[in-house]
Amino acid sequence: PISADIHELDRTDIESYYIPGGKVYERFFDCPLDHQQTADTRQVRVFARHIVPVGKEDQMHSLPFIVYLQGGPGFECSLPSSVKGGWYATAISEGFQLLLVDQRGTGLSAPISAHTLAQHGSTTAQAEYVQHFRADSIVRDCELIRKALCRGRTSAASQKVALLGQSFGGFCITTYLSLFPNSISRALITGGVPPLLDSPDAVYHATYPRMITRNQQYYAKFPRDIARVRTIIEHLNAADVVLPDGGCLTARRFQQLGISFGRTGGFDSVHRLVLRAASDLETAGSLSVSALTEIAAAQSFDTNPLYCIMHESIYCQNGNASRWAAHRVREASFASAFEHQWDRILQRSDPAAPVYFTGESVYPWMLDDYAELRRLKDVALSLAEYTGWGRLYDTGVLAANTVPVAAVSYYNDMFVDVGLSERTAQTIAGCHQWITNEFHHNGLGVSSHVPEYLFRLLKGDITDL
Repeated sequence: PISADIHELDRTDIESYYIPGGKVYERFFDCPLDHQQTADTRQVRVFARHIVPVGKEDQMHSLPFIVYLQGGPGFECSLPSSVKGGWYATAISEGFQLLLVDQRGTGLSAPISAHTLAQHGSTTAQAEYVQHFRADSIVRDCELIRKALCRGRTSAASQKVALLGQSFGGFCITTYLSLFPNSISRALITGGVPPLLDSPDAVYHATYPRMITRNQQYYAKFPRDIARVRTIIEHLNAADVVLPDGGCLTARRFQQLGISFGRTGGFDSVHRLVLRAASDLETAGSLSVSALTEIAAAQSFDTNPLYCIMHESIYCQNGNASRWAAHRVREASFASAFEHQWDRILQRSDPAAPVYFTGESVYPWMLDDYAELRRLKDVALSLAEYTGWGRLYDTGVLAANTVPVAAVSYYNDMFVDVGLSERTAQTIAGCHQWITNEFHHNGLGVSSHVPEYLFRLLKGDITDL
């Protein structure tokens, strides 16, 4: 047993090792499942990789922390092979030590899966448990961790942490700014200034048209894929195709490959899969195990099920249920554009028109087509009808914000609509928003220019925005 008097940074039982540019410490923290109900003694174990720049290992107690919050919801932080490049190097050059948090429910932080949820009993009990895995709980975990790591620092300023949030990580930062602004020294948001909504419907009314545009751009680049995709969709309507993991490759699931259109290089990766599948059908009349395996690997909903079952809840506040908003909006306004049933495709005004891929949206039929999600179907259906979601953002606090905030929004972002983001950025006092069409949603991972520019914004080095 480790004495409670020993500072977290002084523990000798922590596993550690070097990667190029930094020493990694693998830390676990016990957090309340429900931070606001002290009578609830249930806990979740949250994992964080703490990376100290090489040569500064003896400065852990004084170096400021920058906490990285990953996109999602439902994705863990990966272990970098090196911190000598990318945003890691930028942050280190700014004087920080790094903390990469696996948000609760992901990675090594009480991961959510059909297997782990089964231990919680009934569907009702499982759904109640998962309700504690939203941004407000994630932020309270980070606040507990901040207090543990910064304990003993002599000034209030030295006890604050900087935040970097990618995509959903930016949603979490905005919640952090609402709940604990005095704990934050500065905040950087990349592709994740959230819409301040009470329900998701407006999100999909904004993003479906962007997805139509991306499909048009894809087929302009790969015009021969119009015929290839139609052939694949016709085949998947006629055949029952089972994936190696037991899931079903339906036409509607194949269309979900379009989520890659929102990332740099996404067109090329989808084209490669389309070409492979079409070639299989031409030469063998069926899809090969290799093609099926690659298609399944391009979809993350089975390995990261929170991405489906909690996706729309990230937009829900003040008693509103999601009720499969993307599906409802699609059926009401965009059904013909994203049709997947072959007989209906042939009945369209232009039966030879391209079949469009879908983007970052979740649908109730996924609970049948994906092997792991089938086992979570009842829980997912329950969560979609849940009306007890509380407030994630405090617009009054955001309007009075004094924390330096810099955010990049991508003009062509098909995940987080730039128009909705711009409204929120105008709500957060002192937020410096950079809007660019130079990058897609994954700009932070593509170019170090993104974090470097944001740090310059925070310093006042760029004043024309």
